[in-house]
Amino acid sequence: MSRQWLLLAAVALTLVISGIDPVADRFTWFLETLPVMIGLVILFMTVRRFPLTSLLYHLLALHALILIIGGYYTYAEVPLFNWLRDGLELSRNHYDRVGHLAQGFIPAILVREILLRLSPLDRGGWLFLVTSCICLAFSAFYEMLEWWTALLSGDAADAFLGTQGDNWDTQWDMFLALIGAVGAQLMLGRIHDRQLLNLSGR
Repeated sequence: MSRQWLLLAAVALTLVISGIDPVADRFTWFLETLPVMIGLVILFMTVRRFPLTSLLYHLLALHALILIIGGYYTYAEVPLFNWLRDGLELSRNHYDRVGHLAQGFIPAILVREILLRLSPLDRGGWLFLVTSCICLAFSAFYEMLEWWTALLSGDAADAFLGTQGDNWDTQWDMFLALIGAVGAQLMLGRIHDRQLLNLSGR
């Protein structure tokens, strides 16, 4: 079995285990892990016809784990970050900040790979700008999804929103996603390019 299949199977198994008896209520767990479920279906369907770079598969697996942990505990109650909050006398549990940084960092490599393989864009400033803008747009759209879910579900969506009383939570979420998208391209661009060349050569 290839490494890609192993990663997909490991994430799928972790998702199933997390759903057996989540600390969060079942509705919150479903909302937080729904992107993982959708992503797994897409990846299982495309792993043979449109294989991705090893870097991207590993990043997607990491992102899935971040979402699964957030779904299992809710983002405001992840134990390690509760301990950090109490130990450092922080105002809130910051696990959701990690999640939104990842929401820009990891999709940036996904967007970059798709654009380089399927669009006329080449490496350079335009690729960097378009990738960053797509990640920021996705983050803003996700914030609207949270808003719509809260309107439809009322109090049941409080744990999904996870604002923890922060009036600027939405702005922080989008800013961190933008920082993640820019950081991923600066840090991983060259490694990604090498893996893309190997993938096209193979």
